[in-house]
Formats: sequence, C-alpha cells, structure tokens
Amino acid sequence: MEKALIDYNQVSIYQEELCILNKIDLYLKQGEFTYLIGAVGAGKTTLLKSFYAELKITEGEGSVLDYPILKIKRKQIPKLRRNIGIVFQDFRLLTDRSVHDNLSFVLKATGWKKKHEIDFRIEEVLDLVGMNHKGYKYPYELSGGEQQRIVIARAMLNSPAIILADEPTGNLDLETGRNIVELLHQIAEKGTLVVMSTHNLNYVYEYPGTVLRCHERQLVDVTQEFYEIKENN
Repeated sequence: MEKALIDYNQVSIYQEELCILNKIDLYLKQGEFTYLIGAVGAGKTTLLKSFYAELKITEGEGSVLDYPILKIKRKQIPKLRRNIGIVFQDFRLLTDRSVHDNLSFVLKATGWKKKHEIDFRIEEVLDLVGMNHKGYKYPYELSGGEQQRIVIARAMLNSPAIILADEPTGNLDLETGRNIVELLHQIAEKGTLVVMSTHNLNYVYEYPGTVLRCHERQLVDVTQEFYEIKENN
C-alpha cells in the first residue's frame, strides 16, 4: 500500500470541551485531490487546522508527513508547516507591498537568503499560476481571481507535499472559482496532495476527486454515492 501523507486512525478533535469530530479515520496519499464537504460548523476547517497543528488532536493516532500530530513538539511545528501550503478564502496578502515582495517576504521568513534564488523561485511559481507578468502589481490592483492565484503561488513557494485550501472559491464568482479549482487539480496531477473544503458542489461534480463529508461529528467517504447520483441524474 502506498504510504499516506495524512494518516488518521480513530482521531477525535475538540475545541475547548466541544467534540467537533469523533473517532475519524483518514488515509490520503500523494497526488490525491480530496474535497471536504458539509454544513457550516460541521468540522471542515477544524480538520484542516489539525493537519498543520493549529488544533491538536486529543484522541487516537494521527500523522501528517510522518509527524505525530497527537504528540508533536512545538519545535517540530515550523518544520511541518514548511511542507504544507495553505490557501485561505480571504487571501491574507500584505497590501502595502507588491506581489513580488509578498512572495519574497515568505521565502526570507522560511530561510531563503540569496536574492537570485529568491527571484528565480518567485518567477517559477508565478508562471505556474499564470501570473508571471503581475509581480510588480499590488494586491489592490488585482481582481479576486488574480489574488487567489497569487495566494496559491505563495502556498507553492517551498514546494510543499500538501496543499490545504479552505473554501478558496468562497469570495469568487462561479467561473473564476472554476478556474481556481482547475488550477488546484493541475497541481495535484503533478504529485501534490490537495485537500479543499467547499460548499459549492458544482466544482465537485465538474472536477472529480475523493469526496469526504463532515456530518454529525463523523467523516464519511461519500465519493461513490456522490458520483453515482450524478450519473443517475
């Protein structure tokens, strides 16, 4: 069996005293594209946060990139996060600096020092997301879809094994969101594990992947029934 990048066995996740997800199992491999669906408050964001140790699991056994999430040490968390790219719904770009300087800031913060290497890597990721002529622009000069492409470029800077996208199309119109989902699928096809939460099932139908539903504190693989329903309709 191919080694999992994310492997959860009977994991429970609490926020304060409230159980959000109870005894869930999860096995996600390199190059998979996985959707998290479910109602608001069902645990999608909570689960994503557990992957990069923003929320610790409290029961069960869980590993992400071979780091034991239940017992992860504080000094290990930055190393884990360096290998995970995070795409937020609200962009979180620094508005007082250009696209290039936003990306340069992240690289310098994660240990890159040589200017020519930084500039080359920025050029690579901007080309990857189709924004290679936008490095001089400021975030407020870009459309929502363009900003989200920059956020994906930022997530790819350190060649992560995993991309976590939390409602990345939530602030975008349907067509722009479709382009973002297509881009994330292209990244998965190159070997990156992509986990995307969404409330918009149109994307799930149009760009198939593994479909996991958060519901009543459970995490259920509904891939087969989801696409069977589509075929029958």
